[in-house]
Amino acid sequence: MSKIQMTTPLVEMDGDEMTRILWKEIKDRLILPFVDLKTEYYDLGLPHRDETDDRVTVESAEATKKYGVAVKCATITPNAQRVEEYHLKEMWKSPNGTIRAVLDGTVFRAPIVVKGITPTVSTWEQPITLARHAYGDVYKNSELYVDGAAKAELLVTYPDGRTERKLIHDFKDSGVIMGMHNTDASIASFARACFGYALSLKQDLWFSTKDTISKTYDHRFKDIFAEIYENEFKEQFEAAGIEYFYTLIDDAVARVVRSKGGFIWACKNYDGDVMSDMVATAFGSLAMMTSVLVSPDGKYEYEAAHGTVTRHYYKHLKGEPTSTNSVATIFAWSGALRKRGELDGLAELVAFADKLEAATIATIEDGVMTGDLYLLSTLPNKRKVGSVEFLDEIATRLA
Repeated sequence: MSKIQMTTPLVEMDGDEMTRILWKEIKDRLILPFVDLKTEYYDLGLPHRDETDDRVTVESAEATKKYGVAVKCATITPNAQRVEEYHLKEMWKSPNGTIRAVLDGTVFRAPIVVKGITPTVSTWEQPITLARHAYGDVYKNSELYVDGAAKAELLVTYPDGRTERKLIHDFKDSGVIMGMHNTDASIASFARACFGYALSLKQDLWFSTKDTISKTYDHRFKDIFAEIYENEFKEQFEAAGIEYFYTLIDDAVARVVRSKGGFIWACKNYDGDVMSDMVATAFGSLAMMTSVLVSPDGKYEYEAAHGTVTRHYYKHLKGEPTSTNSVATIFAWSGALRKRGELDGLAELVAFADKLEAATIATIEDGVMTGDLYLLSTLPNKRKVGSVEFLDEIATRLA
């Protein structure tokens, strides 16, 4: 069988631990037998990031801007324990945060729904897509430990020498402070990406922050969304028969739990991080969640929404069997291949991506699944299989 040909490379970002192991297995078993795969490869594994002083992460993001489509494996964001474990030079920042800052994109995440796994929230009938702002806030924060009595202030200095300052807290003893920022340009890009995505799916768009408490920071998000909607998207939304509305995030949570699903929920960076995990888990599993970063100028980075599955990796190193769910990583590859095919006019590559996803879902709905889904599935005659056996079952159906 002749392989499907590609004309433009994907940017391939390799990762860490168990997901790195499965990354190679997915390529070898589900992609390379069918596609003449062309990628520009970047090793974002933690040892190589440390070796390059994290330059490789920025280089991979710049390559994504050049080629337009990337696929990324899960990576470690190191904490103090990881610095010691991997003997790192320093505690490197989140690679996802770095890539999102370079691309100035919005992350869209949606659950992968299969028969036999019922959402925890009984009213949910359709997937809920999370739109997460991918720049600034706590992911680009500056923070300090205050080791005694001190006055902490915000200070802004303008080019003309004008200054503004505001008291954060007058410490009587030790504590912590943190400074966050965002930009009008990035918030506007986030808003336009959300409105455009809602129109492409013909789904309602919700946006939520806490502007009653954060009367400047969060309120700026609310105002920019409202202005762009009124001036650029209102007529298109009305023509499409869909709705945009803003609500406080605590009200949004209550509405989401009572809803039937089938809409897009836009959140600030950290809110989107937390709520996408909540939605994914309530639909079944974090490993059953698609994730794509979309930049304002139409660049795409597909990834799994979960981490590196450390516990399974340690079992793998000991030679113990694992049953790791690789669906989100498979869908990252299929999403990237489909988009590459769409941009390059390769109908055969688009069709392959569709078939890869269909074979993956068919495997689970035939009752063959990894351990996390086995515990959730209500299908009769279900069978738990190992990490690689699951990929072989998909490969059989794909072939």
